[in-house]
Amino acid sequence: MTQKRRDIGIIASVAAEAEIIKGMLAGNNGGRLPFSAGRLNRKNIVLAISGMGKTNAAHAAAVLALKHKPSIIINMGIGGAYPSSDLKIGDIAIAEKEIYGDEGVILEDGFHETELIGIPLLTKGRKRYFNEFPLDSRLVSKAFKSVLPITHHPASGGPAVVGPSPITVRKGPFLTLSTCTGTNKRAAELEKRYGAICENMEGAAIAHVCSIHDIPFMEVRGISNIVGKRDLRKWNIELAAANCQKAVLQFLGSEVAE
Repeated sequence: MTQKRRDIGIIASVAAEAEIIKGMLAGNNGGRLPFSAGRLNRKNIVLAISGMGKTNAAHAAAVLALKHKPSIIINMGIGGAYPSSDLKIGDIAIAEKEIYGDEGVILEDGFHETELIGIPLLTKGRKRYFNEFPLDSRLVSKAFKSVLPITHHPASGGPAVVGPSPITVRKGPFLTLSTCTGTNKRAAELEKRYGAICENMEGAAIAHVCSIHDIPFMEVRGISNIVGKRDLRKWNIELAAANCQKAVLQFLGSEVAE
């Protein structure tokens, strides 16, 4: 008999991205990954702190999929916004699709995605996945509607925020990279190629695993910086992480998460 899916799985790469939600749950379950479990808004939640990067994220998603059989998986954390997204620090981005930005071939005329190789990263029936993994459109729409009302407040550790003020929430393509973008030239190149609104290091790997296991997936990120020349003095990780968790809690507390 197939085990009924009942839990909601949440993955964050590092503890700082999940402190608020983790504090509401029971604590570490003693496994190889730091898992916390409990109930929030009448829902069973399993939170995994995966570690940074694609491999750690894929491992956490696979453990969630096989051990807990979640009804959905949510990836939350911080991310960098590409300049033309019109997102600012503290805003919220919701992924409509995830794109692997590193997998492919570099030729004399530049970078080409895995489709040039001709070997898909995943085949399911007649569907072949190369660099792009679409997210669950129903969840994307519901998350977008549930997150819109939240506001943010000033936070220490980064640029001042005049507030409280409404958060801008945008949905669009996300780009997952193993190498963070740290120059304006590279940011412009990637933005032109992919049209992404947000850069991160884990999302495509989780989307990939969720596609393998037929688990609806959504990804929500708080904007910690604008992608370009790397200057940590202009980042606000604390605000981005807090606002992202507020957005996830708002989603979990709404009827749309039922």
